[in-house]
Amino acid sequence: MIEKHTSKNGLRIVLEKIPAVRSVTIGIWILTGSRNENEENNGISHFLEHMFFKGTKTRSAADIAEAFDSIGGQVNAFTSKEYTCFYAKVLDTHKEHALDILADMFFNSAFDQEEMEREKKVVFEEIKMYEDTPDDIVHDLLARASYGQHPLGYPILGTEEHLKSFSPDTLRNYIKEYYTPENVVISVAGNVEEDFITKIEGYFGSYQSSYQRPAIQKPAFLGGSIERNKDTEQAHLCIGYNGLQIGAENIYSLIILNNVLGGSMSSRLFQEVREKRGLAYSVFSYHSSFLDNGLLTIYAGTGKEQLPLLQDTIENAVKTLVDSGLTDKELRNSKEQLKGSLMLSLESTNSRMSRNGKNELLLKRHKSLDEMIQEIDSVSHDTIQQVIDFTFSQDPSIALIAPKVN
Repeated sequence: MIEKHTSKNGLRIVLEKIPAVRSVTIGIWILTGSRNENEENNGISHFLEHMFFKGTKTRSAADIAEAFDSIGGQVNAFTSKEYTCFYAKVLDTHKEHALDILADMFFNSAFDQEEMEREKKVVFEEIKMYEDTPDDIVHDLLARASYGQHPLGYPILGTEEHLKSFSPDTLRNYIKEYYTPENVVISVAGNVEEDFITKIEGYFGSYQSSYQRPAIQKPAFLGGSIERNKDTEQAHLCIGYNGLQIGAENIYSLIILNNVLGGSMSSRLFQEVREKRGLAYSVFSYHSSFLDNGLLTIYAGTGKEQLPLLQDTIENAVKTLVDSGLTDKELRNSKEQLKGSLMLSLESTNSRMSRNGKNELLLKRHKSLDEMIQEIDSVSHDTIQQVIDFTFSQDPSIALIAPKVN
């Protein structure tokens, strides 16, 4: 059972009690990511995520790390295009201690200038590491090909040029603008009682902000094309199609469609591209849902000489899907696979905290497991066809990283 509470300042708390475990996971979710940035501050959401671990007014970066290590806890964070999350997983006996540290990081981070300059170097290295991973970069290129200059096309890490300009005041002003109470959700899952909500209220229930969140603009799907030559052994190809926003009516139909296309080892792309033709070691598809749109992505990596055949094979697989839809067996098997994955994903406090936090932050509602299974079971050939007609009605966007020609 999920308990929901909204504080007087607009901050939301969701708590799920799981008495069968001995752990508690606490997550602070903020409705801001690279989508909320501009050309001048691209990368600030991710850099802030780093700086929250670099010391507060009373704790150094080493103190924060030691505080969690000394209790056998895990602490981490991540940034996406639309949200940022800081979380800690600890034994249930240490939950108050973990909450105290997370709140200290959230409210009292020092943003020391020297620490900032050191951490900029760390993020510079992260960007370089990413640049050395073409099968990662190509997905960023696809976002730019799909959305152009819209912020959804920005890289989450930003660039060295942007990061160099950040100052402590830059970070504090961004926090004032986007880390407002109504944009924050505290999600807790594990062996925890409902009175823990009162403790969370003590830290987060009274802070205020006078800033009004700027409205986001829905991007157009451009169906563009970007190619980059790089010193690689393989060509890395991404093909993108217009998808569905988070919580859309036919979202499970699209998830099942993706599963059949390239989301599993038994999928058409995996079987045709890898198993039958041996054209790629890695080939898959996935769907990303955003607040007001989505992107269905196909990825594959192969030798440059095999690239034309790979593209033809993928195009034929998509054409067959458009022309013939799914078989009864594919629809049935994919439903069962999705239900199994859904149930297995709920077995840890981490996954429960994440699901509840994301649902509250982006959808402001929570479906029971029975409701989700009912929606999966209701997927039919007709709803699949509706998704096919929508998703594949436009030309796709394409991103390619090709080996340099000697």
